Amino acid sequence: MTVPQDTMRALVFTGPGAMELQDVSTPQVPEGWVPITVRASGICGSELHGFRAVGFRRPPLVMGHEFAGETPDGRRVVVNPLLSCGRCDLCRRSHPELCRERQLLGVNLGGAFAERVAVPRSALHEIPADMNWQTAALIEPLANAVHAWRQVDRSSVERLAVVGAGTIGLVSLLVALHERLGEVTVVDRSASRLDLAARLGAAACATELDAEYDVVVDAVGSAQTRASAVEHVRPGGTSVWLGLAEAGAGFDGNGLVRGEKRVVGSFAYSPEDFATAVSMASSLDLGWATPIAMEDSQRVFMELANGAEQPVKAVIRL
Repeated sequence: MTVPQDTMRALVFTGPGAMELQDVSTPQVPEGWVPITVRASGICGSELHGFRAVGFRRPPLVMGHEFAGETPDGRRVVVNPLLSCGRCDLCRRSHPELCRERQLLGVNLGGAFAERVAVPRSALHEIPADMNWQTAALIEPLANAVHAWRQVDRSSVERLAVVGAGTIGLVSLLVALHERLGEVTVVDRSASRLDLAARLGAAACATELDAEYDVVVDAVGSAQTRASAVEHVRPGGTSVWLGLAEAGAGFDGNGLVRGEKRVVGSFAYSPEDFATAVSMASSLDLGWATPIAMEDSQRVFMELANGAEQPVKAVIRL
């Protein structure tokens, strides 16, 4: 095992509600792993919620699971941060995202809000030379959207809705349009985010759902948005839940039964979903991420955590 002695700059989760820029030791590199020089690392909504308390993420921790960078031999790569055991029943059934021993870089292990990170060699995906680093950092959330739409029977889909115009909602919109699934309505409280959704191709934008849809994707995950996502899906339709903002469900169970509605959870992605996102990224409009310097990362993180609407997607550039 290689044990580097030098230090690096990192944004560190130091305790409930606290993020600090620190100099920390560079990560150890186990056999079969590779040290990556981080070039871009996206700030995820799950991190903005998750740093409020000690849970899956335990301080001190370098977060950051949406990232791209360079290998020691100069290859430009994006990293699949989801690590599975490969042995359990779910891994054997080709569902590694549901692995009973799964771990995520930046959640259970050190992540990429830092100058360097160690990753398994098997997690690397090379990216085109002309793909910019901000776009590459959006491949991980894009893989979530690829996986989410695979939860849906596409043979009976025409009217779609996405609740939430943050990063996950916007990439869900883009994948639906790329796959020609139907017209998409996007719902959000932010006028500026709805403007971006309209520019990206949403057929309609609104501050709340007010019609019936074949599929409603909830990319927020509050009790209110989950209830709305179930209420406004047609009888026999499907509500796909990606958001993790709150634990509460909030929906009408009797209405679910009487309408034969389906609620499907969607977590992360399979290796095939991630590879699809890598190949799809160059053909999508992912130019709306905002690069920020490491020196500004703590300030921007806290502003977003405290309710700032902009930037829609902040990507730490190194």
